[in-house]
Amino acid sequence: MDIGVISVRYARALLKCSMESSAEDQVYQEMQALAENYIQVPELRRTIENPMVSNEKKESILLAAIGSGASDITQRLVKLVLKEGRANMMQFIANSYVTLYRQQKNITRGKLTTAVSVSPAIEQKMRKMVESRTNGTVEFTTEVDSSIMGGFILDYDTYRLDTSVKSQLNNILKQLKN
Repeated sequence: MDIGVISVRYARALLKCSMESSAEDQVYQEMQALAENYIQVPELRRTIENPMVSNEKKESILLAAIGSGASDITQRLVKLVLKEGRANMMQFIANSYVTLYRQQKNITRGKLTTAVSVSPAIEQKMRKMVESRTNGTVEFTTEVDSSIMGGFILDYDTYRLDTSVKSQLNNILKQLKN
């Protein structure tokens, strides 16, 4: 069976269970933390997939990666996944849960890249613009990248609005070459 199919099934069950107990927001934070730790700490995946490491040790490692005060639902999920021998799917389950939660709550991820840091008012204005276009809420991040020289790049959903000086100069250069 496909890892993606199995992980989505676990994630759907986790979402349903967490919504029934009104803990979906906490579980969302926990799954985000776990997914982020899989990215930040490559040894985590190797350790969890190592058959020589006991399930008890894997459980404590996963709960530590989730963070202190893991919800009862998350703890039960970790135990179930380890009991069923599907420890190698924890990263995929966490990512699938995050995706399903965002779909359920109509949350879009947005990113604003600017050459210099922007004021909170400008960031809020960009967030409101994205929220009005997506008819949902936005998880918004900002990044400063001086290589764009000016303007901004706004990414959300599958859209990109690039008004950076760098891209405008590249467009002029392409036109001059033709």
